[in-house]
Amino acid sequence: MIEQQATSSLKVFDLYDVSTIVIKDPAMRAYMNFVPRVLIKSYGRRNTEYMGNTKVNLIERLANRLAVPGHQGKKHKIITSWSSGKYNKNMRTIMTVLALIEQRTKKNPVQVLASAIENGSPRDEITVIEQAGARYPQAVDCSPIRRINLAIRWIVQGSYAKAFGKKKKIAETLADEIMKASEGNMESYAMSKKNEVEKQADSAR
Repeated sequence: MIEQQATSSLKVFDLYDVSTIVIKDPAMRAYMNFVPRVLIKSYGRRNTEYMGNTKVNLIERLANRLAVPGHQGKKHKIITSWSSGKYNKNMRTIMTVLALIEQRTKKNPVQVLASAIENGSPRDEITVIEQAGARYPQAVDCSPIRRINLAIRWIVQGSYAKAFGKKKKIAETLADEIMKASEGNMESYAMSKKNEVEKQADSAR
């Protein structure tokens, strides 16, 4: 295990120290960005850069995904009143989530988030290959960037499903989802999806 070194003495939101964040998977270490900033906002400057996603803080990427959870099967999750696409609203939700995680686990919430993304990311998945008019599944390895993208998407979609039309608020369900994924608990939507995708890949080898 190698600790990810921070570039300065700053803290995330001036609250959480990221200088001791540990990322166990060496393949993902270079792509998980937790550079400390008091204001985590890239203003979309990285969109046109090569591998720009890797230069955006994962906390900001999680907040951006809250705005548009994306497709889940054939259903598209619409934007709701608590996630209107506004940066301030979504980032306040993330700050509430981190505070809840710290309160319940007594650990650094950014470390818990890093562990959740690491645990919830699949190592392989399936793609469809067409040959001579026949289509068949083929197992392929996931790149580190796609692994992180899938983990963030599943974490948000799992918490969204538990909050949409329910009494629970999104901050509560997102905190629960992140904590369960960080523990490797199969009640987590991200962990169950990872298990499902890896089983499909195993059967397609």
